[in-house]
Amino acid sequence: MKFSKDWCKLLLLLVVMLFAQCKESVHSSYSFFVAGHTYGKPNVNNRGFHPPFKAKFDIITSDAKIDFGVLTGDVVIYATPQCWDDVDTDIALLDKPIYFAVGNHDIKNRALFESRYGVTYQSFIHKEDLFIILDPNLDHWNITGKQLEFLKKSLDSNRDEVTNVFVFFHQVLWWKQDDENETIVFNSFQDRADSINFFDTVEPLFKELTNPVYMFAGDVGATMKSDGYSYRTDANITYVASGMGGKINPNFVIVDVASNKEVSLRVIPLDVE
Repeated sequence: MKFSKDWCKLLLLLVVMLFAQCKESVHSSYSFFVAGHTYGKPNVNNRGFHPPFKAKFDIITSDAKIDFGVLTGDVVIYATPQCWDDVDTDIALLDKPIYFAVGNHDIKNRALFESRYGVTYQSFIHKEDLFIILDPNLDHWNITGKQLEFLKKSLDSNRDEVTNVFVFFHQVLWWKQDDENETIVFNSFQDRADSINFFDTVEPLFKELTNPVYMFAGDVGATMKSDGYSYRTDANITYVASGMGGKINPNFVIVDVASNKEVSLRVIPLDVE
C-alpha cells in the first residue's frame, strides 16, 4: 500500500503529537515536603511529632500534588519503641509515603530503627528526578566506606537519566568555620569529627554534575539560638536547612517541581496561623 505525501506528513504529525503527549505525561508536576527536627523542643517528650507541625497537617493532606515527605532527622527525642509507635501513628494521618534521613537522636538505638525501617541510606527515582538519602551518623559526619561507594554508584548510574538531584541528611554538612558565606547557626556539633570529608570528597561529586542539585539538612531550629531556615546557592547546588522546635522561624518546606522540571520552595511557618 502506498501513501501520498500528504498522508505521510499527517502520520508524522500524529507521531510527533503522540510523543509530545507521552513526554508531558512523564514530566508531570509534583511536590514533596521536607521537615527537620520534628520531635520539636529539646527536653519535651511529645507524643509523636511537634504539635505545631501536626497543626499544619491539613496543608499536606489537602494538596494532591504532594506525593511524599522526607523527615531530615531527629524524628524522635528518645529512640524507644513507644516513641516510634507514636511517630507511626502521626505518619498514618498524613497518608503519604515518608522517608527518614536519620538524626543523632534517631539512631541512639540503631538496631531498633533498622528493624523497623531498614537501612539508613538509600536512593530512588521519582518522575525522572533522583532522590538520595544519606546517613552521616555512621562515621562522625563523614560519608565513607560502603555508603560512599553507594553514593558514587547512585550518581554514576543515574546522572544522565534524571533532571534534578535531591539529597537529604540531618547534619548541616556544608557549614565551615570562618566561612563568610555560611553564617547559619544550627543545633548541635554532637559527634562531629575535627575535619569531615564533605568538602574534599562528597561535595565535588555533586559539583561535577550538570544536573541541578538540592541539598536539605534538618538539624536547625530547635533552640532559642539556632536558625530555623537557611538558603543559599553555589554553582549548581542549592543548600537548604529547615527545622522546628524553637522560636526562630520554625518551619517545614514544600518543594514544587513543575512540568518543565523547574524547582521552587514554599516555606511553611509554624508560628503563623
